[in-house]
Amino acid sequence: MKVIGVVGLPASGKGEFSRIAGDMGIPVVVMGDVIRDVLIERGLPPTDENLGAVSRELREKNGRAAIAERCIPRINAQDAPLVLVDGIRSDAEVAVFREAFENFTLIGVDAPFELRFQRLNDRKRSDDPADEESMRARDARELGWGLGRALEMADATISNDGSIQEFRDEVIAILKGTEA
Repeated sequence: MKVIGVVGLPASGKGEFSRIAGDMGIPVVVMGDVIRDVLIERGLPPTDENLGAVSRELREKNGRAAIAERCIPRINAQDAPLVLVDGIRSDAEVAVFREAFENFTLIGVDAPFELRFQRLNDRKRSDDPADEESMRARDARELGWGLGRALEMADATISNDGSIQEFRDEVIAILKGTEA
């Protein structure tokens, strides 16, 4: 099984990358779903504050790669030659995936702050920051988990600062290139 991991700051395009993969029939494991499942178990709403608190708690209790470790069974359960993992947040998670999957590729997705903030305003998800200050705090929180180091470990990085079609074409080329 080939596994592609996607890493990037909030609203950089990880979700769109995953949608494209899904449209191509590639199974997608979303790391944030691990956190959302814990929130559901606890009866908590999926706010940025709750997601951040549970993420922090799991990492403090079980190590920086706790979320990745919970995703490995989900990945292994997929009956497919290629699986995409959306939402890597740290270098520790990258290390766990590289250890667990011999054929692991990490793709970084990059976009400017202003464009990412505009995307958050447009999508209006319950866990999205409401203002630039909150967005910068979320970026800092995720960078504190090792997201910057994970981005540096990417085997390739794509810039998502053009049109959606340009991004889509680049993602499709990457995914088709890894299917061979």
